[in-house]
Amino acid sequence: LVCHGYTNNQHAAGDDKGWFNGLIGPGKAVDTGCYFVVAANLLGSSYGSSGPASINPKTEQPYGLDFPDITVGDMVHAENRLLDHLGVKQLAAVMGNSLGGHLAFDRATRYPNQMRAVVITVSDVKGRGDQSTIDGLVERFSQCPGWNEGQYYDTKKDGGVFAELLKQRIETLKNYGFDTKIRKEVGDNPDIIEQRLVELAEPWADQFDANSLIILRKAVIQFDVREKFSRIKAPILYVLSRTDNLFPPSIAPEVMKVFKQSGVNARFYELNSDNGHRAPSVDWQGWTDELQKFMETYAAP
Repeated sequence: LVCHGYTNNQHAAGDDKGWFNGLIGPGKAVDTGCYFVVAANLLGSSYGSSGPASINPKTEQPYGLDFPDITVGDMVHAENRLLDHLGVKQLAAVMGNSLGGHLAFDRATRYPNQMRAVVITVSDVKGRGDQSTIDGLVERFSQCPGWNEGQYYDTKKDGGVFAELLKQRIETLKNYGFDTKIRKEVGDNPDIIEQRLVELAEPWADQFDANSLIILRKAVIQFDVREKFSRIKAPILYVLSRTDNLFPPSIAPEVMKVFKQSGVNARFYELNSDNGHRAPSVDWQGWTDELQKFMETYAAP
């Protein structure tokens, strides 16, 4: 089971656009000749699962910010409904990237016998941010003339929400290290770098729901499994990137200390990459051998 990040989607593999395509497939670290891989869209997100853009049957309008507050645990329960539908009783492994790592941690504490192994990349045992993070997002989109308390769907582009999403996405891409990658490709020309960032950001801004940013962030700031470590039974591979601004390697010693105190079999691997938060997918070659060894040791039936 593969869980995606905050602003990402379930397209994890299958072609070059899959964010873990270098790791999942025939003969790869997660060998689809051996494993059946499930990658689902997160509850509350914008790519298929129920979320704020879904129609509220009571009003026949999109839920918007009336979408019920959800938790990481709710997302895990929704995934379980899918696994039940597929007839999956045991997981060889659960893999989570970023917010998906929160789901993997939560699942490992909530259903300790459900999986044989856990792989978590660029994530933490506690969510980032607090209520001010939510307030800042709401305030940001409230400045758009077409926001309409979150019911902006008919005026997304001409009401300013698309432009704000585009701006927000470019900021996120820079925080994830995309500008570093582009600079290596085209040189240190700020105009070209900015144009490439816009080209990358536009499809996302066109598809993603601003309300999903708020709903998912509400779930993230509540997330904390530090008091539940002792419930974990499956071995963990915990991977962070040397240059990640969101989940820097400096958080690893404390996490690993608590794992050890709780009797959890956990291994930490620092990915030596200049690509920040994107490193596990972009620089997959840097940890594919580590992942393959871990899968062969613990996930294989």
